[in-house]
Amino acid sequence: MIFRLGELFCGPGGIGWGATNADIGDKNYGIVHQWANDYDESTCETYRHNICPDKPETVYHGDIRTFDMEQLAPIDALAFGFPCNDYSVVGEQKGIDGTFGPLYSYGVKALKKFHPQWFLAENVGGLRSANEGKALIKILEELKGAGYTITPHLYKFEEYGVPQARHRLIIIGIRNDINVQFRVPSPAPYANIDNTCRNAIENPPIPADAFNNEPTKQSQRVVERLKHIKPGQNAFTADLPEELRLNVKGAKISQIYKRLDPEKPSYTVTGSGGGGTHIYHWEEPRALTNRERARLQTFPDNYEFMGTKESVRKQIGMAVPCQGAKIIFEAVLKCFAGIEYESVEASITE
Repeated sequence: MIFRLGELFCGPGGIGWGATNADIGDKNYGIVHQWANDYDESTCETYRHNICPDKPETVYHGDIRTFDMEQLAPIDALAFGFPCNDYSVVGEQKGIDGTFGPLYSYGVKALKKFHPQWFLAENVGGLRSANEGKALIKILEELKGAGYTITPHLYKFEEYGVPQARHRLIIIGIRNDINVQFRVPSPAPYANIDNTCRNAIENPPIPADAFNNEPTKQSQRVVERLKHIKPGQNAFTADLPEELRLNVKGAKISQIYKRLDPEKPSYTVTGSGGGGTHIYHWEEPRALTNRERARLQTFPDNYEFMGTKESVRKQIGMAVPCQGAKIIFEAVLKCFAGIEYESVEASITE
């Protein structure tokens, strides 16, 4: 079975790359792009350029709240990484009551309209605690109500060989009339992968003419501050001279001017901007380039992001790691193909 995939909130293509590159060694099973939608035009351009350059018209730019789904072609599978703004621990955690919180309902709407055989829904781990846990319960109930047996699990991507501590709640749903049961893939096969950020960024060396590799201009003050921050430290844990300390009242965010520890996976790559949030090299007094950030998200070097430098930084930070998505999609395909694989119990019970 070759599954035609539709994507809502598609982002720059981390999920799309993982899906279309999923390979279980059986040509009878695979996933192909059918259509995608995102609200940001540069993000759509990135997706078109890399995932479906021969079918650019199948990527629809528009706000899902006013988007007409009637124009979309039939699909066998649906993926939607609905916006995490209101569930992220970095934000105010307004949850389902926020501006972006209810957008998951458009995924439910698509499930009821297209009745795909299976779906993948993705969000941040903070979804578990939003609205005192009630948001997740409501979302899971609506997904089941659309006619699906669901398997929600908190994936810690660094356990799957990704060079980044990125934790995401991913829900796989299989239509109730289909006699297939999804099992969460075990991280055990990836235990011996070198997923340090040093290995990801340096091996192999990034070519000088690589896409999206422009350096960030650092002020002399930032350079001096970084010289006092050791690998793994941030602006608040480092022993900074008085004149280089940050005058911040209240919460001290641990990622502000935080330098990578080269012998560990990176901390979470985000799409936020300004104020020392760019992820900083462990040795050189500078922020990472977008290409280095893309490597931490396991995008291949030939994946070219479109738009301004700031837009690209945001796109990379909002994406799902390509290799992590690929592992999950391959598990789905193996379930349908009847191929056994090592699995673990889902970490979230309904």
